Amino acid sequence: MTEHTQPICEGYLLGNRVVIFDYECGNKIYWNGYYGTFLGVPKPRSRDTKAPLELSIIEASYLVEKAIIKVKEAQKTLDLDELVDIGRSRVSRFDALYATYKDLRHRGFIVRRGLKFGCDYLVYRHGPGIDHAPFGVLVYTNGERVDPIELVRAGRLLHSVKKKLILAIYDNDLKSVRYVLLEWWKP
Repeated sequence: MTEHTQPICEGYLLGNRVVIFDYECGNKIYWNGYYGTFLGVPKPRSRDTKAPLELSIIEASYLVEKAIIKVKEAQKTLDLDELVDIGRSRVSRFDALYATYKDLRHRGFIVRRGLKFGCDYLVYRHGPGIDHAPFGVLVYTNGERVDPIELVRAGRLLHSVKKKLILAIYDNDLKSVRYVLLEWWKP
C-alpha cells in the first residue's frame, strides 16, 4: 500500500483502540498490509468483510504518520503528536513498542499482536493466512531489568509452535532498536 493511492480513512479513538466503521475503507487498510482486526471475525477470508476494523493505538499512530488514516476523538481530528501523547498515557511502554513496530514495518515485515503467544508482536514475512509467523518479539527498553522466567516462558511457548524469540531493545537516547535472536540450545 502506498500513501499516494490509499484514500484517507477516518477512524475513531475509543479507549486505546481506533475503530474504522467504513467497511470498504477498513478492507483496503487490512488487506494492504494486514493492519488491525475485524471485529467479530477471527480469520478473515473475504476481501469484502462486513465488519468494523479495530486498530491498536500503535497501528493507528503508524497509519496516521503514513497519512493513510485520520483519527477523531469526539469531533476533533487528532494530529500525530496528539495521538502519540494519548498512546503514552494509555499504553505502558508506548515509545518502545511504537519504535519497534515502525522499525519492523520499515524492514518490510507484517507485524501483528503477539499476546496469544506470550510476546508483544508476531512478525510475518508475508502475512497471516499466507505464511506462519516465524518470530515472536518481546520489546524492552535499554537498561530495563529483564525477568529470566519471562524469557524462558516466552521462549518455550514460541518454540512449541516453531517460532523463534527475538528481543527488541529500544534505546530511548538514540531512538533506535537493536535485535537479539534467542534460540534453544541442546548440549
